Amino acid sequence: MVTGKPLFSVDQIQKRVRELADRITRDYEGTDLVAVCILSGAFMFFSDLVRNIRIPIKVDFVTCSSYVKTDTTGEVTVHSDIREDIKGKHVLLVEDIADTGITLNFLREHYSQRGPEGIKICTLLDKKARRAVDIPIDYSGFDIPNEYVVGYGLDYSNRFRNLPYISVFKKSV
Repeated sequence: MVTGKPLFSVDQIQKRVRELADRITRDYEGTDLVAVCILSGAFMFFSDLVRNIRIPIKVDFVTCSSYVKTDTTGEVTVHSDIREDIKGKHVLLVEDIADTGITLNFLREHYSQRGPEGIKICTLLDKKARRAVDIPIDYSGFDIPNEYVVGYGLDYSNRFRNLPYISVFKKSV
């Protein structure tokens, strides 16, 4: 198992995170915003993003999965749901990568039933080539090719999350 040359460097990631946070700050000023981190992959991105948002927000976490190693099962399992009451509030789902769209679509529908003012999606990476479900991405960091990537929270079999950059992953040399 190897990672190649960084696809996005630490500096590129941090610059883009600040830009996204600036947009979110402007768009949600004066509203009641709940930022929801989709664990586990989004934890680094989420942490950096919320530290750069300059309005009061609430944070919460959902743990769910639809992947085994590099393949999606097509079904989403929620292991731990948010605790925050989102009725009448704006919700920002924060994801590491929009891939098939299955998880994001599931969560949007799941939380829509709780009466939020609105739900938007922020993802660091957008892999449009693999999209199976048409899901609107409101805030996107980078478009990426159809490659498996690791680092900055993204993993292969729960490894490589600690890399400070994002790299293409290859199972063998």
